[in-house]
Amino acid sequence: MKPVSAPRLWWPLSAVLVTGPSMSPTLRHGDAVLVRRGGRAIRPGDVVIAVFRTRPDLLVVKRAVRPEAGGWWLHGDNDLVTDDSRAYGVADVVGRVVARYWPSPGRVPPRRL
Repeated sequence: MKPVSAPRLWWPLSAVLVTGPSMSPTLRHGDAVLVRRGGRAIRPGDVVIAVFRTRPDLLVVKRAVRPEAGGWWLHGDNDLVTDDSRAYGVADVVGRVVARYWPSPGRVPPRRL
């Protein structure tokens, strides 16, 4: 997914705007989500906000696949877009997406991997 329009997350709960198609159909371009820093540990299947170690300038929304090398291996939900760990390697998770609040409010459920 392209960079999300949010500064680094400083508050426990932050709003983030999704851009790009890599998390479709779960999240679409223009969706606004709430991201929580801290709280429970990240689990495989969670949708997260992260920074790839090879692209520290790029804040992304992806799905956590597995822990790896002290970080996480991430994939987008759209198999046609490969701008995830397959291209950029391991990422450091900044927070977990807990809900979409625009345009259709609702939970963003984890997906079984």
